[in-house]
Amino acid sequence: MPEQEIIKDNTEEVEKMTLLVFAGDLDKILGAFIIATGAAAMDIEVRMFFAFWGLNALRREKCKTSRKDFLSRMFGWMLPKGANKLKLSKMNMMGLGTSMMKRVMKKKNVMSLPVLIKTAQELGVKFTACEMSMNIMGIGKEELLDGVKLAGVATALSEASESKTSLFIS
Repeated sequence: MPEQEIIKDNTEEVEKMTLLVFAGDLDKILGAFIIATGAAAMDIEVRMFFAFWGLNALRREKCKTSRKDFLSRMFGWMLPKGANKLKLSKMNMMGLGTSMMKRVMKKKNVMSLPVLIKTAQELGVKFTACEMSMNIMGIGKEELLDGVKLAGVATALSEASESKTSLFIS
């Protein structure tokens, strides 16, 4: 009998992780980015989908915006602009708790949220902002960090269905 050749498929499927980031509190966003950077460092393809309050972490601190209606301007004025402006979900104590947390993180050599975001980008973590949430909250694309893709919930669900791990941060 002739020998049969066994053909192996050497293409290895890339492990994927999706984080759906709904929360906008400093501690919850820190947790999301610690998970994302840790997974990316382990060669896991990480995608983060930001909706509603989670969008605040992706906002630029200073940015010229296009013309907005009254409600959009009010949202823009009331919402935190960027990672440095987020507050703790518990024990914020009018900003004192947030300040203490940042001080302890610095003392213990824990990366700040802006550094974690930059590290995530450098590790190839993909950021997507929910277009519907942006429209509701009056956030324009020009207000977001560079490299953020815009998409709808169908994209988030499709990416989550392809992922081995999906986490909802709320």
